[in-house]
Amino acid sequence: MMVNSKTLFSLLVIIGLMTSLAQAESITLSGYVAIENRFFWNDPSYNGQKSGPQVSVVTEPEVRWKDSGSPHQFILAPFLRVDAMDDERSHLDIREGFWRYNKGSWEVLAGINKVFWGVTESRHLVDIINQTDMLEDVDQEEKLGQPMIMVGHSGDIGELQFFLMPFFRERDYPGSKGRLRAPLAISEQTVYQSGAEERHLDFALRFSQYYGDWDLGAYYFRGTGREPRLVRDPDSNQLTAYYDVIDQAGLDVQYTREAWLWKLEGIIRKGQGDTFAAMVGGFEYTLYQLFESTSDLGLLVEYNWDGRDKIDAPATSFDNDIFIGARFTLNDSQDTTLLIGAITDVENRSTVASIEAERRIGESFVLKVQARSFMNIDLADPLWSAKNDDFLNINLQYHF
Repeated sequence: MMVNSKTLFSLLVIIGLMTSLAQAESITLSGYVAIENRFFWNDPSYNGQKSGPQVSVVTEPEVRWKDSGSPHQFILAPFLRVDAMDDERSHLDIREGFWRYNKGSWEVLAGINKVFWGVTESRHLVDIINQTDMLEDVDQEEKLGQPMIMVGHSGDIGELQFFLMPFFRERDYPGSKGRLRAPLAISEQTVYQSGAEERHLDFALRFSQYYGDWDLGAYYFRGTGREPRLVRDPDSNQLTAYYDVIDQAGLDVQYTREAWLWKLEGIIRKGQGDTFAAMVGGFEYTLYQLFESTSDLGLLVEYNWDGRDKIDAPATSFDNDIFIGARFTLNDSQDTTLLIGAITDVENRSTVASIEAERRIGESFVLKVQARSFMNIDLADPLWSAKNDDFLNINLQYHF
C-alpha cells in the first residue's frame, strides 16, 4: 500500500490532537464505508493488465470538533482504499485535517484541506490548489489533500484569500496490473524544476464576489504545477514525471438568469513551453417540474479549447472539444440523480461517454453507479492508452 510519509505523520499528529478532545460533547463522527466493484468487459491493451471485476473497499470517515460559541474548529477526514487487483491503487490520504479560526470577517486555516474553484461541468480548468488523485479515476474529479496555511477576509467589496503551500503532493498512477494506466511504466524517480519539492513554496491569491446575477472569481498562482510532463527515458523505457514551476492566472464567471446558467473558466499559464491560454465555457438550461412532477432536467453544452505547447507542456485531451450532457433530478425522498454526457474532439472525433446515477436506499445506504466508454480514440490522443478500458462501476456506501 502506498502511504506518503508526510501524510502518515500528519495523520498521526491530527489523530493525537483529536483524541485529546474526544471527551468533549461537541465531537461529531460521520462518513461512510463502501464496497465497490469496477468491471472491465474488454480485453486489456497491455501485458500484465487484468480483465473482469476490480473489487475495492473504501472508507472516508470524518471527525469534527466545534464548541458552541467558539471561533475554533478541528476537522479530520482521512480516505482509504484497498484494491484487490492493483496494489498501486490501494492508498491512504488525508483529504482534510485542519484547524480553522473564524471570527467576524476573518478566517485562518492551517493543516490539510481541499479547495475547489470552478463552475463548469466538463472540465475544472481553474482548479489548481489540490493535486489530482489519478488512482481514483481519469476524470480528475478526486483530489488529494493539500498542506496549507490560508488567511481570508470577507467584506463589502468581496472575499480575499491568501494560500501558502509548504509541501507539494506528487501525482500517483495505477500500477502495471491496473487498468486506465499509461502505456509505459511511470518511474518512481520524480524530477522537479525547483530541484526538490521541499525547496519551493507555492502560493496563491484569490478574489471572489457576487454582483447581482454574476458570480466572479479571479486568482494568481505561482508554484509547482500540478500537471506533470511525462517524459520517456530511452534507457529504462519508462516515463518520468517532470514538474515545472509555473505562473498561472485564472478567472471563473457564472451568470444566472431564470432557468439559464452561463459559465466560463479561463487561464493563462507561463512556465511550460510558450505561455498559453485555455478556456471552457457554455450553459446549463433547466426544465423544471417535468410532466407535472417534481423532476427537473438540466441540459448542458460546453466548449473546451486549450492552446498549450504540444511538446513542452503536459498533454491534454481538452484542446478542441465539445461536451453535451443532461442532468436529471427526481427531487424525491431518495435523492435520485442521473447525469449523462459525452465529450468529443472536434478534429479527430475521439469521444468519451459517461453515465452517473445515485440513489439513497433507506436511511443509511447510498448506491452509486457509473459507466464510461472510450469510443473512436485517436492514436495521438492522450486517452489512447485507455481505449479498451470501458467500465461499469458499482459503489454501495453505508453512511454513519
